[in-house]
Amino acid sequence: MWVVLGWLTIPLPFIYCLLFGAVVAPTDPVAVLAILKSVDTPKALSTKIAGESLFNDGVAVVMFIAILGIAQGDREATFQGIGLLFLEEVVGGLVLGFVLGWVGYYLLRELDNYQVEILVTIALVAGGYALASRLHMSGPLAVVVAGLMIGNHGRRYAMSEKTEQQLDTFWELIDEVLNAVLFLLIGLEILIVTFELPVLLAGLAAIPLVLLARLVAVGVPVMALKPFQEHTSSSILALTWGGLKGGISVALALTLPAGPERDLILPMAYAVVVFSILFQGLTVKRFLGRAAPE
Repeated sequence: MWVVLGWLTIPLPFIYCLLFGAVVAPTDPVAVLAILKSVDTPKALSTKIAGESLFNDGVAVVMFIAILGIAQGDREATFQGIGLLFLEEVVGGLVLGFVLGWVGYYLLRELDNYQVEILVTIALVAGGYALASRLHMSGPLAVVVAGLMIGNHGRRYAMSEKTEQQLDTFWELIDEVLNAVLFLLIGLEILIVTFELPVLLAGLAAIPLVLLARLVAVGVPVMALKPFQEHTSSSILALTWGGLKGGISVALALTLPAGPERDLILPMAYAVVVFSILFQGLTVKRFLGRAAPE
């Protein structure tokens, strides 16, 4: 992106190009999971896409915090400093999520009232995220780990059949509501985004670069795991095209401090998100269908 912007004679320091990469790195798990529900994809492929999408966000947010701190001069660009940040945010978030998951599992095992059990899951999500933020840990990672424990171990050993049905119905409704709100907010963001011709060209150039970066990012580890687990080229294609961008990227761009860098990164991120939703979102079913034989 730094090279392309140089060709377009748009000045943007290299560190802010890295920051743009962190902004557009996270995928939108809400949109991804919604599409997976509507397509008869193989279970193995659905697990890969959903799992990558959920854990992707927590790491991308940590990257964003680290690079923004370096860009603003608040953090030194040292291996030790960034390593400690990742250790605190990522490892701390995973451990906290594991602990919260066990606490939630214990509470659900002692209860036999689906109304109260739903409230426990709400408290786990809201309280866990707030606690993680307070402890300077990754809230998304903590909640994902806790949710995985409740949705697997807790479902198997701590819930009645009625509780499972009511819990699924409740969270599916929340999922649909948040999905609608998310796309509404993305649509409203266009009111504050200013598109000039050079910026528009930069946004259009960013789209193929983001797709290429994602192809490399998912292709390399998938190929590396090929000796241990069966993968096909169609799964790499599905992971690449199915990595929809959404509200998280726009939200990260909006948190940037006011300045010329923000005025450039925000429209570019918005262009990537709009393309992802309109084009990838409408065509991803075909890519997932091609991966069906997997």
